[in-house]
Amino acid sequence: MVVLSQPAALGHCSLIKTCKPTAVFTRIPVIDLKDQEAKTLIVKACEEYGFFKLLNHGVPIELMTRLEAEALSFFNLPQSEKDKAGPPTPFGYGNKRIGPNGDVGWIEYLLLNTNPPTSLNTPENFRCAVNEYVQAVKRLAFEVLELMADGLKIEPRDALSRLLRDERSDSCFRLNHYPPCPELQALSGRNLIGFGEHTDPQIISILRSNNTSGLQICLRDRSWVSVPPDQTSFFINVGDALQVMSNGRLRSVRHRVLAGSMKSRVSMIYFGGPPLSEKIVPMPSVMKKGEESLYKEFTWSEYKNSACKSRLGDNRLGLFEKTTANATQ
Repeated sequence: MVVLSQPAALGHCSLIKTCKPTAVFTRIPVIDLKDQEAKTLIVKACEEYGFFKLLNHGVPIELMTRLEAEALSFFNLPQSEKDKAGPPTPFGYGNKRIGPNGDVGWIEYLLLNTNPPTSLNTPENFRCAVNEYVQAVKRLAFEVLELMADGLKIEPRDALSRLLRDERSDSCFRLNHYPPCPELQALSGRNLIGFGEHTDPQIISILRSNNTSGLQICLRDRSWVSVPPDQTSFFINVGDALQVMSNGRLRSVRHRVLAGSMKSRVSMIYFGGPPLSEKIVPMPSVMKKGEESLYKEFTWSEYKNSACKSRLGDNRLGLFEKTTANATQ
């Protein structure tokens, strides 16, 4: 295994956290997009886990493998060349530091705007691969959200997807590279955190990775479990905004990624967000008669700015939750 332009040696990253190994989870919901019951199964999975694996998604495998190869070509460049695409402000190339508030991980990444596409100092082939892939995954996000709306009996069925279709949609795309870390052998069986625990702030996240494990999700009992990788499928995450829009019915999933000692992990994630001015409130059609909102009203811009001031592991929605007393008034 060739080590691809690793971040600084482990000895220089003492702030990166470690954790104990966890069990592989075998009960992750697996949903066939062409299944006639998909709309019901999607809602059920999002209520219980905020997370599911999607098959028969219609995105050509060639788009996935082409982008993965282009991403590895970029991450395998000399550090000085990669640095020309950074620092992330917030878009661009980043290495180890995740956000402006002190979070670090065993990771390097590219964060790109999708609306309009970020202009970076990257090869033309790379930009084309990103754009083609993002357009395909956007269409998939629209379809998933419309099936979700059907399952929740939300009308019109594009009530969620229109927020991503909007030309002002605040969506982004992230390419993550977790290099192998041979020094892990010295950690006495503990795992190195590549990307610390967090929830995604947006409406929905569409994740694809190579066949290297590392992704973990947190269950309702607060236990962490490992998600078996599948490079031909997508994993769908409910984001914080969707949790609010469903008044807590759908669950924003807390997740993290661990680094490996032998294999590099490459993941690509589309984060579908609403326009900055969009008010994030529970949708009337998901509220029962007499049900009160669990959350204060806020715009996506207000929530995004608040999230940017927080640490990864913070309960970002906590600042926007109503107290029990206020919710019953």
